[in-house]
Amino acid sequence: MKQITILLCLFLMAMTGYGQQTENEQIPLENLEKRTSSLEDAVKILQKIKISGYIQGQLQVGEKDAKLKVGSDNEDKEHSFNRIGIRRGRIKLTYEEKIISGVFQLDITEKGVGVKDAYLSIKDPWIGTSSLRAGVFDRPFGYEINYSSSRRESPERSTIFQTLFPDERDLGAMLVLQPSKTSPWNILKLEAGLFAGNGIKIETDNRKDFIGHVSVNKNIGSDAKIGVGVSYYNGGVYQSTENVYTMNDDVFTVDSNSGNKGKFAKREYVGFDAQFSIMSILGMTSVRGEYLFGQQPGSSSSAKSPNYSNLPGSGGSAPTAYDMFIRKMKGGYVMLVQDLGTFPVSIIARYDWYDPNTKISGNDVGKAASGTSIATTKTDLWQSTIGFGGLWRINPSLRLTAYYEINSWEDSGNITDYDSWEGNVFTLHLQYKF
Repeated sequence: MKQITILLCLFLMAMTGYGQQTENEQIPLENLEKRTSSLEDAVKILQKIKISGYIQGQLQVGEKDAKLKVGSDNEDKEHSFNRIGIRRGRIKLTYEEKIISGVFQLDITEKGVGVKDAYLSIKDPWIGTSSLRAGVFDRPFGYEINYSSSRRESPERSTIFQTLFPDERDLGAMLVLQPSKTSPWNILKLEAGLFAGNGIKIETDNRKDFIGHVSVNKNIGSDAKIGVGVSYYNGGVYQSTENVYTMNDDVFTVDSNSGNKGKFAKREYVGFDAQFSIMSILGMTSVRGEYLFGQQPGSSSSAKSPNYSNLPGSGGSAPTAYDMFIRKMKGGYVMLVQDLGTFPVSIIARYDWYDPNTKISGNDVGKAASGTSIATTKTDLWQSTIGFGGLWRINPSLRLTAYYEINSWEDSGNITDYDSWEGNVFTLHLQYKF
């Protein structure tokens, strides 16, 4: 009996130990399941986040009076000069969950850090091709503004877009309407919105600008594609003084009225854009162009659109008051990109022009004015740029561009300081995209 009792006790002790061991083994398994579930949730969140960007390193060589996009101005006006720098250093974060997405993009260079995009987009829950966007994003005008700098073959956008749309982006809200992908009318797209009108700078007035773009894009067979669009801009620029100048014959005449102060000078553009591409034995051939005309308010020395920081006397604080000058303008560009067969190389050629004052030309520019009238200046001269170069796609992430620009202006016997103008520029441009 003693032996049986001892054996029974040992058996019970062994069973108790086994039960405890089994229970202790189940605890880590449960923890592992919880950790796995947490990791799955974290992965689901990370899958909603997309990080992308690109870095553009740039070497530029300019004639003595050239304006380069990197580095400082020429310290020796007697000689040509060169500069290196980061033209664009973009990092973009996109978070998307169901029909809502948020985008935040920074530009990081040796000059500092700036915000390029910061917007919220809500897609329609039915067909997924229409959306509402609000924040800071590209203006819906024409084709070149929305054509990303990471894809564009030339280092910079054309002169007219750099002049009329500084920073390319603006603060506002936009509605995008497009039929479903299965509809034959999917080739149509409408973009329209209200914007602050100051680029990516702070809002300064109570008025909002309207921008709209209607486009049609259609594939022609399997080797060709065509697109056309019409854009319209209707906005205003705050008049900070009572003096508003408009063209009368070959001089600016003033309308000096106390009621002018506080009103808005009309800023209005109409634009047409077209694109055509075709694949052949020569490789991909792409031709695109745009033409714009309208009315541009500015100052006596500048026909550039306001973006707060470039207004007279701004310098980081509130700009000083300045008289308003109203000019009729026109301009555009034509661009050819030709691939070389199956080689990862393209030839680039572009011509762009900008006439800031269509009411005057040639030797009439700079004629002396009398009384309260004001003479036109070199700001009112027509200008053009011929650009050409080559693009080498080294691999899907890396590419190298060599590009030369020839800048010219119309002649006027009344303008004497041609030598102090912008000169020709050579650009070597290396981009890494991730």
